[in-house]
Amino acid sequence: MKFHLLFIFALSFAALAMDALPEEVYWKSKLPNIPLPKALRELLLPEYTGIKSRFADSKDILVSKQANFHYISRYSEASLADIYNETTIYFLYNNFHPNKRMKLSFTKFLKGSKFLPRKIADSVPFSSNKSQEILDYFSIEPKSKEAEIIKQTIEECEAPNITGEDKYCATSFESLVDFVTAKLGSKVRTFSNEIEEENKKQEYTISKGIKMIGDKQIVCHKQRYKYAVFYCHATNATKAYRVPIVGDDGSKAKAIVVCHFDTLAWNPNHFAFHVLNVKPGGPPICHFLLKSDTIVWVST
Repeated sequence: MKFHLLFIFALSFAALAMDALPEEVYWKSKLPNIPLPKALRELLLPEYTGIKSRFADSKDILVSKQANFHYISRYSEASLADIYNETTIYFLYNNFHPNKRMKLSFTKFLKGSKFLPRKIADSVPFSSNKSQEILDYFSIEPKSKEAEIIKQTIEECEAPNITGEDKYCATSFESLVDFVTAKLGSKVRTFSNEIEEENKKQEYTISKGIKMIGDKQIVCHKQRYKYAVFYCHATNATKAYRVPIVGDDGSKAKAIVVCHFDTLAWNPNHFAFHVLNVKPGGPPICHFLLKSDTIVWVST
């Protein structure tokens, strides 16, 4: 009887394992005590059916380029100001307190680009010296907007680290998990924005209850690409916070704010310095993570 029950249990477990996606099984093997976050679950393919993706418009391209601290913008300060005056991206740590009002717009998941199976992702070129091969692989015109986005993403991934930064571009679900667990171990927590009203630009007020969630974290930003690619980086002297905010329309959110306490190695042309009228190595600079598919991993 005991053997019979064990046999039934084994069959049931095997059936559950067959229903689970390979990425979910891999997650459990690496992070058995942590639920798979929605931001990643949304990007898993039930089966490989090809590569489909939705690309950003020109404004999204521009904002994405300014997200990385080493980047030198090729655009004019006037065009950048038009974009950054629309929302509050950066602010000084001294202004980080309840009742502070900021104009924000939180964006929804991009559901077009999913993770490829690891073997397929590893076989697809991802290098600037193979740009033409990549464009041919996806049948993309060299002078198209898609080609510009692909080039930009790869350039950002290949750019040298700034001092105190550890970065990696994960081109598969498994490589993302591997990078995080190699740096933080298996005892981690994940955080993303929890937003009631997305894709709506409005004034928000910071409420009481600001909570620091970690001073050792990795932030992973989903990139614009033909399949899911995450730009992950950890920076010294950085703290992450979970911040309750309320919109003028009454909608509530728990947003993630990252504050950088050492900006000496940042590019002097970083737009935050222009907006805040400060210089590298000056007062700490904070910013909201406005995209819902950005994930913060915190060591516990």
